[in-house]
Amino acid sequence: MMVNSTLVEKTPDGVNLTAKALLDVLTPLILDLSRELSDRERYRRLLSSLRALFPGDAAALLRLEGDTLVPLAIDGLSSDTLGRRFRVSDHPRFEQLLSRPEPTRFAADSDLPDPYDGLVQGVAGHLEVHDCLGCPLFVRGRPWGLLTLDALDPARFDSIDMASLRAFLGLAAATVSVVERIDTLARSSEEERARAEAYRQASSQSRREMVGSSDAHTHLMKEIEVVAGSDLTVLITGETGVGKELVANAIHALSARANKPLISLNCAALPDTLVESELFGHVRGAFSGASSDRRGKFELADGGTIFLDEVGELPLLVQAKLLRVLQNGQLQRIGSDQEHKVDVRLIAATNRDLAEEVRAGRFRADFYHRLSVYPLRVPPLRERGRDVLLLAGFFLEENRSRLGLLSLRLATDAQAMLLRYPWPGNVRELEHLIGRSALKALAANRERRRILTLTAADFALAAAPDEDRVQKTQAETTETGSKDFRSAVTEFERNTVVDALARHDQNWAAVARELGLDRANLNRLAKRLGLK
Repeated sequence: MMVNSTLVEKTPDGVNLTAKALLDVLTPLILDLSRELSDRERYRRLLSSLRALFPGDAAALLRLEGDTLVPLAIDGLSSDTLGRRFRVSDHPRFEQLLSRPEPTRFAADSDLPDPYDGLVQGVAGHLEVHDCLGCPLFVRGRPWGLLTLDALDPARFDSIDMASLRAFLGLAAATVSVVERIDTLARSSEEERARAEAYRQASSQSRREMVGSSDAHTHLMKEIEVVAGSDLTVLITGETGVGKELVANAIHALSARANKPLISLNCAALPDTLVESELFGHVRGAFSGASSDRRGKFELADGGTIFLDEVGELPLLVQAKLLRVLQNGQLQRIGSDQEHKVDVRLIAATNRDLAEEVRAGRFRADFYHRLSVYPLRVPPLRERGRDVLLLAGFFLEENRSRLGLLSLRLATDAQAMLLRYPWPGNVRELEHLIGRSALKALAANRERRRILTLTAADFALAAAPDEDRVQKTQAETTETGSKDFRSAVTEFERNTVVDALARHDQNWAAVARELGLDRANLNRLAKRLGLK
């Protein structure tokens, strides 16, 4: 390895201190290139070496994906930074860094907003004056992403040796190139390459990303990868708001059918009389209002995937007809005797216990067994630990862009509250909470600041919602000794809807938004509970 002469700095005993310091940092990274390490560990070591060589208060490695920078590793920044997605056009500093081939240092008095305002650990306020340095990384001649380094001292990088920095950037580019090559080798087979391309195509569309790093989330992602390569029917179960539709999208995107349609149908959003027509289609004159032939969802999904959400709401008659389609791929449009052959993979989702529904006679046993070939449980948010902060970061960045803010961040007490709260509405509840709280906080701020910090008070969450009611229900159950599980669930559902109606002055649309339910689904629930 050759050392630039500008690095030479002799002492009386002849030791080249600057070159030695550089080699001490770079040598372990060079050795790492031949070791089997996870991507996360490689990136962690890279940032650790960067801060050892060029001391600062925060560092980050971000990968460029289309027009968005995605944080892969951070050091000295708030943990929710990893969940954020920085659209380059929204951040002039990032835009400048990517437009130049050389490292760029911003003046301390630069008027360009800093994407990390409010995210540097140990800094509660706006980063009025600090030192900021950014370096583009190139892999095979193309921009791959950025390395950023921030220091609270505005003069920290005054004496930085650019030759040393360039040497480090060369090794950083080699590190990310190794990761890229390892990922490519892992997809060496034709089938795996097809999956990667399918995932790329799916990612280029406006689909939500599955954010998380907890053990529960990692296990779910591995399960998705396992089943995606097959044509097995998948039954996705989980509570309301956990992201079952995102899981279905991910399975389809990683499957061999990814370049074919993914057709979705919410079974709870349609009257019973229209479900059959939506699924199988109809011919002209089949019923009043059928003025022309129409293909159903199954024909539209031919060659691809059909996703039936809230499958537990399907009428028993439709379940029987669906069973026939799943068995032999044949269907008939309403009003027609002609058979249509379809090749469709089925993914279904429900928040109901279908095994219990079968025992109660509300769901066909044969259809249930046909659906649950590969059951996949989506964990509730309360089981995902610190994923709540990553998801919060994702939603904060979405709302920051939507509200036109320079920065939207969480105070320490807000982060603590998010980690304590049990999230009965799961990810959907978190998404709505962030959006609602950001909008209210901005409206309450008379000065219309462009940097907004959300506190625990803005969320107005109780640490244990409905605790008094739970205790009361438990006491009543103990006294009577006869309240079964379903009755307790029904009572909880009724109390939840009644309380929401009281808060929103009997406005059903507002209640549906708060509970994260489709309006038609809420109407069905209300009828079942005797509220309508």
